Amino acid sequence: MKKYFLRFFLFFLLSASLSSCKNEAVSQKTYEKGEGIGEVENTEAVKTSQDGDEIKTTQEEVHTKDENAKNKTGLASFFQGEEKLERYQTQFMDVFDTISMLIGYDSSEEAFQEKADAVHALLSQYHKLFDIYNQYEGLNNLKTVNDFAGREAVPVDAKIIELLEFGKYVYGITDGKVNIACGSVLKIWHEYREAGLENPETASLPDLEKLEEAARHCNIEDIIIDKEASTVFLRDPDMRLDVGGIGKGFAVQKAGELAESLGSSSFLLNIGGNIKAIGIRGDGKKWVCPVENPEYMDGKSKEAYAVTMELDGLSLVTSGDYERYYIVDGQRYHHIMDPDTLFPGTLHRSVSILMEDSALADALSTGLFLMDVEQGKALIQKLNADREEKSRIEAMWISADGKKTYTDNFLKSSQ
Repeated sequence: MKKYFLRFFLFFLLSASLSSCKNEAVSQKTYEKGEGIGEVENTEAVKTSQDGDEIKTTQEEVHTKDENAKNKTGLASFFQGEEKLERYQTQFMDVFDTISMLIGYDSSEEAFQEKADAVHALLSQYHKLFDIYNQYEGLNNLKTVNDFAGREAVPVDAKIIELLEFGKYVYGITDGKVNIACGSVLKIWHEYREAGLENPETASLPDLEKLEEAARHCNIEDIIIDKEASTVFLRDPDMRLDVGGIGKGFAVQKAGELAESLGSSSFLLNIGGNIKAIGIRGDGKKWVCPVENPEYMDGKSKEAYAVTMELDGLSLVTSGDYERYYIVDGQRYHHIMDPDTLFPGTLHRSVSILMEDSALADALSTGLFLMDVEQGKALIQKLNADREEKSRIEAMWISADGKKTYTDNFLKSSQ
């Protein structure tokens, strides 16, 4: 519980303290992927605040206006042409089971709040649609699809169909390392991890035979999508979808597009560490976003951040092994499962992706975590072949010994 609130404090403080040095900073909190939307984010918080799989923490939304923003960040008003811009922010905890923050520069609190409310509402909609743990009245979501596996096609919102089609695309480009059809295997790991966290002295690993049997039900071709009828059918009755590796980034990308369509030109979304910047700050400077140092998260380093990035219209997403895990016989077993081994990946501590598209960044941070550096670089080079410079993909790998490896232009966006 203590770690959870420390992370919340750092998350909020950075948006203020670095701003006083003329840097608008937001701490990047790694999104724990590989598990379905609706799963709580921090297992230490779960022990005192969960009911089933839902966080029951009181959810507050705070709009920070003019004077509060100045008191907390040292910022004044700025001008965009003839228009005076003020800095506003809001936080909430009711989407994707994580702490979220929106920051924007706008002409008035009302103008900012209108955009922020629309973004929040869209994120909430995606959260419910992609949830595999909870059902919502009058809504067919991914839990509904899983519940009817092998029985019948389920009518769904077009947003689900778009996500699943994207999931199939990601499966292809990552050679199956990111597989939204692997929910049956991830469910087993989730159950063992929860049991191990509840009773560390009896923590154990799933039997390989059990995992291999579940892996027989992960054929992505058994996801049958009928776009015309707007239905999804899982042909295998034992298949389960889990979009934890792609769902939040997909939603953040759509929410960012909405904010921009509503007229936002200086707006930052930080949804549990999945960061998307629209333009730059209202004072003409870039958004400052640190990437966490895994060694610091383990209490083995005094350096909180591996690198600090400056964003202008880009997204920054990190996958790491240091958040959601449990210990068996002194060995850490985290949540990012390799479909080839059926065990958590061991090649890296974290992988960060920098690019425009938050959806693809989210997926690639998971995929590259499960590839060696050379394989990851080769995939990025292939994907970058037809991309303009602004939309190119950059990456950073942090190995088990703390070594950092970068693509050629990743550090061009760092401080």
